[in-house]
Amino acid sequence: MTNTQFVVSLPWLFDHLQDPNVVIIDCRFSLADSQLGRKQYQEKHIPGAYYLDLNQDLSSPVGEHGGRHPLPNPDELAEKLAKMGINSQKTQVIAYCDSRFAFASRYWWLLRYLGHEQVAVLDGGFNGWEKAGYSVTETIPEPQIGTFVPHIQPELLVDFTDVKSRKDYPDIILVDSRESDRYRGEREPIDKIAGHIPGAVNYPWQEVTDANACLLSLEEQSQRWKQLENAQEIIVYCGSGVTACVNLLSLALAGIQTGKLYAGSWSDWISYENVLEK
Repeated sequence: MTNTQFVVSLPWLFDHLQDPNVVIIDCRFSLADSQLGRKQYQEKHIPGAYYLDLNQDLSSPVGEHGGRHPLPNPDELAEKLAKMGINSQKTQVIAYCDSRFAFASRYWWLLRYLGHEQVAVLDGGFNGWEKAGYSVTETIPEPQIGTFVPHIQPELLVDFTDVKSRKDYPDIILVDSRESDRYRGEREPIDKIAGHIPGAVNYPWQEVTDANACLLSLEEQSQRWKQLENAQEIIVYCGSGVTACVNLLSLALAGIQTGKLYAGSWSDWISYENVLEK
C-alpha cells in the first residue's frame, strides 16, 4: 500500500518523526484484557507517540442503549487531543495499533467525525514498525498546548432509528463487518444474542488486510466493494462500532464516500425489545 490521504508507510513515518506538524497516537488495546494496551505502550512505543484507550478515551460509559462502545463525548475528546498538540484541521495525525487496524481505524473515523480530515493509519502498525528495526522508546511525551474545536459531521453517523427505518430500502446497503460465523449466528462470544440485522450482507473486517496486518492494495480494496459501489448509502456495523471502522477505511481507500457508521452496532440493536422479530 502506497502513501495516501488515509494511510502512510513505515518509512514515511520514520522520516517525519521530528516533524512538528505530525502527532502520533498509539491505539493498542485488547478486548480480552482492557489494561494490556496501556501496559504495552508504557513498556515501548513509537517515539513521540501519545496513548489513547478505547474504553477510557475513544468511548463513553455504557448505558442501556448505545452498544458496548458508545461514541465519546466530543468536547472531552477534543480536550485530550489539544493536550497532545493536535490543532483541528491543521495537524497531521498518524494512528497505529497492532490489531489489523481495529483500534487505529476507530480513532481515524472519530477524528473525521469531529471534522479533522488530516488523519491516517500506519500501514503495518506497531508490529510492522518493530519488525522493520525502527527504534522504540518507553519515554512518554510531555503534554502540549493545541487548539481542537470539534466540527461534527453528522452525515457520517446513523443510529438505531435510522437503521430500522432505512435498512430495507433497495438503494441502501447494510454491511455486517464481523466474522462470518458470528454473522450467521453460529458463534457469539460477546453479545447475549447471536445473529445479524435482517437484510445485512457480510464483509468481514479482517479481509481488509493481509496476514502481516498490511492493507491490501488500492485495487484490491476497490474490487472488494465492486458490487456495492453504486449504492446510495452503505451503513456499516460490527459488534460495537469498532472493527466496522476498518471497513469504513477500506471504503474510503476504494474511493466510496457513502459509508456511514452505525456506532451502536449489533450490541445496540439487540438492546431493544422484540427488535429481532420486526
